[in-house]
Amino acid sequence: MRALLVEKLGPPAAHRVVDLPDPVPGPGEIVVDVKAAALNFPDLLMIQGDYQVQPDLPFVPGAEGSGIVAATGAGVDAVRVGDEVAFLSVSGAFAEMVQLPAFRVLPKAPELSFAEAAGFTLTYATSYYALRQRAQLRPGETLLVLGAAGGVGAAAVELGAVMGARVIAAAGSDEKIDFARSLGASDGINYTTNDLKEAVRALTNGAGPDVVYDPVGGSLAEPALRSLAWGGRYLVIGFAAGDIPSIRLNLPLLKGLSIVGVYWGSWVEHDPAGNAANYGELLAMVSRGEIRPRVTATYSLDEFAQACEVISARRAMGKIVLDVG
Repeated sequence: MRALLVEKLGPPAAHRVVDLPDPVPGPGEIVVDVKAAALNFPDLLMIQGDYQVQPDLPFVPGAEGSGIVAATGAGVDAVRVGDEVAFLSVSGAFAEMVQLPAFRVLPKAPELSFAEAAGFTLTYATSYYALRQRAQLRPGETLLVLGAAGGVGAAAVELGAVMGARVIAAAGSDEKIDFARSLGASDGINYTTNDLKEAVRALTNGAGPDVVYDPVGGSLAEPALRSLAWGGRYLVIGFAAGDIPSIRLNLPLLKGLSIVGVYWGSWVEHDPAGNAANYGELLAMVSRGEIRPRVTATYSLDEFAQACEVISARRAMGKIVLDVG
C-alpha cells in the first residue's frame, strides 16, 4: 500500500509517500480500505513533534478518515467486510489501508460521501461535546465562535445554530465571514479590520455573548474573554494562532466567568457511553438535513505539503481532505 511516512520529525515537505506492506488485522482489529482522510491542525503539529500525543517514529500520520472494511480479526462482530465506515485514530489515516482496533470504527452516515464522512467525526464530535456538555448551551443564548471558518469552528457555527443559539462568527476575512453565514451564523466580525471586543459589544447591545468558542488562542483570547456576559463560559479548544495566552485571573472573578477546557479525546476515554450517545445524535442531525460537513478542497497523498500549507497559512475554510482511494 502507498502511505505518507514520517521517518524524522519536520515540516510537511520533509515527508514522503512510500510503499509499505499491507496490514493484517489481529484479534479485535479491523483493516479499512481508506477512501478519504481529513487533514486537521493537530496533524501539522504531530509531524513536527509539537503535539501532546506523539507516536513512535516512523509513523503514518492522519487521525480520521472513511472507507470500506477490508478484513476483520478474531472476535470482531460489530462490523463486516464491505461495511462503509468512518474511523478515528491517533495516526495512520494517510495511507491506502489502515489497521485499527474495532472500537475506533464508527458507522458512516449514508447521506455523506466518503470525503464528507472523513471530515465529520473529529470536528463535529469535538464541537458538540464543547457546546452540549462543557458549555451547556441553551436555546436563545448568544455564542461567539472564533476561527469560525476553520474545521472545528465551522462545525461549532453549524451546531450552535441547530441548538437554537444566536451565533456570531469571528474570522480573519470577509470571505470567511460569508462562509460562516452560510452555515447559520447570524452576524459576523472580521477581526483583522475590527476591534473584536468593541464589535461584539455593538452586536450585543453591550450585554456580551453567553459562550465563547475559541480554537485560536493568541491575541484574540483576552478580548474575547473580556467581551463575555456576566456568568459567561469561555471554551478553550486549541491554539491555532500558535501562542498559548496567559489570562489574568481577576478577569473571570469580576464577572463570574467560567474558563472551561475542552479535550474531547480524553472525554471519550472517560465516558465512552456519553460519546456514543453524542455521535448518535449527530448522525440523526445529518439524517434530518440539519448539519453537513463542507469539504472545500481535496488533495492527493502526493500533494500533502500543499494541503498543509493551506491550513498553516489560515486559508482553509471547512474541511481539507486527502483523496486516498
